[in-house]
Amino acid sequence: MPRTTVQIYEIQDAQEAREMARLGVDTVGSVLTSRQDWKQDSLVKSMAAARDAGLTTSLIPLFSEPGLVLEVLDYYKPDMAHFCDTLTNAAGYPLDLALFISLQEQVRTAFPKMRIMRSIPIARPGKGHVTPTLKLAMALEPVSDVFLTDTWLGDSTGAEPSDPVQGYIGITGLICDWDIAADLVKQSAIPVILAGGISPGNAYEGVLRVRPAGVDSCTQTNALDENGSPIRFKKDPEKVQALVNEVARADTEIAG
Repeated sequence: MPRTTVQIYEIQDAQEAREMARLGVDTVGSVLTSRQDWKQDSLVKSMAAARDAGLTTSLIPLFSEPGLVLEVLDYYKPDMAHFCDTLTNAAGYPLDLALFISLQEQVRTAFPKMRIMRSIPIARPGKGHVTPTLKLAMALEPVSDVFLTDTWLGDSTGAEPSDPVQGYIGITGLICDWDIAADLVKQSAIPVILAGGISPGNAYEGVLRVRPAGVDSCTQTNALDENGSPIRFKKDPEKVQALVNEVARADTEIAG
């Protein structure tokens, strides 16, 4: 049985990338938050360090203009291009997917060796019916190589979502509905990575219940500030090591 891989976001520093490799991480993800200031020397060095250490690299551009996205991917040349648009409105109804599909088709044509990871929104536990997760995945699977579950914070009343980055899902620190995530794993012909609030405290159970190809963690493996709040772009090595160990423990349980 293949080992469940571990992916860690947001790695923007070369030393931290090397530390992730030492701790047993498989993939490191980075994020570009600005369409104006997207050429970042520190990120170039971070991704180079990750590659030198044998890690897979993933990059999220938090913008969607096709020309700019292609320019960015050509500049950084990550192993995976990761897209995490919300895909639904605040009430959970799907948006027109044509532009998302077109962009992924353009990326696939321009960079045939680059894999495409697409975040698929899943509502909070017990509310998985609010978003059409499985239908969205079916529509996007032909132009995707990997799915990543992530937690959708909107609700069926039409209230505005409180995603940390408007228009995108992720970095909520909250888990999604694992029953829907497990259904996604069963449906999909491509690998599914379990994300959304994954921590050392729940990774073991998450792997056993969902049986994903990999797990992804960001907020719950970040260092904390003096108020106990997660610090973006700064990892806690002890948390990352504990997460890696818990995923390995789950794999041993499944294999045994």
